[in-house]
Amino acid sequence: PEAVIELNKGLLTKYYEVTNWSLPKGYLCPPIPGRVDYIHHLADLLGEKANNPKVLDVGTGASCIYPILGASEYQWSFVATEIDQTSFNFARKHVNENSFLKSKIEIRFQENKDNIFEGVVGKHEQFDLTMCNPPFHRSRQEAMEGTKRKEKNLKYANATKKEAVKNFGGTSNELWCKGGEVSFVRKMILETVERPKLSTWFTTLVSKKESLKSLGYTLEQNNAAEVKVIPMQHGNKISRILAWRF
Repeated sequence: PEAVIELNKGLLTKYYEVTNWSLPKGYLCPPIPGRVDYIHHLADLLGEKANNPKVLDVGTGASCIYPILGASEYQWSFVATEIDQTSFNFARKHVNENSFLKSKIEIRFQENKDNIFEGVVGKHEQFDLTMCNPPFHRSRQEAMEGTKRKEKNLKYANATKKEAVKNFGGTSNELWCKGGEVSFVRKMILETVERPKLSTWFTTLVSKKESLKSLGYTLEQNNAAEVKVIPMQHGNKISRILAWRF
């Protein structure tokens, strides 16, 4: 994890002119190439239609990585939400210590952990895009089993001999929640049904291919006007973006 953090620092400094970037010990350190790929796909999804796009990042994390990359690459404006106080403080620190981000990123604290949009966005507030990197796993055990499979695939000698090390770190609320990504994203979908005009496009990452069937059914049952699944791959890592609108 320490090596990934140092690599991220170098990439952010060289390519995005971001300084003083750091993370609290043990918190999720997302890989820059995969995260900026999500941003690029959203730019394609948005096309040329939006002028000065406004983006909502759900659960920005201590890294504040999506707003940083989106503001740097496309000059998008962001509202970034967070439920963890330590992550909130670090995200705000990154914005405050890089002057060009101050006019582009607003960090908001979500006090009710049972809500995704409610209570953190205004009643009549609207966005061009929403994005999210949800907790993929249903439990700590499931998260660690995934890490062990990764190490085994990479033929690490100690993969089965001791507890696996999560190379990107991550705390409980970042990596797992009750019901995993299906439960989290379904809740998000149902909240968007209540606020269909909140955003032109709603999007989220989906880690497991098998999750798409259930989520697609939820969107169909709630009369989504358009649904897209956008594949992403970096090396052995395969993921996808689920996008919908009403």
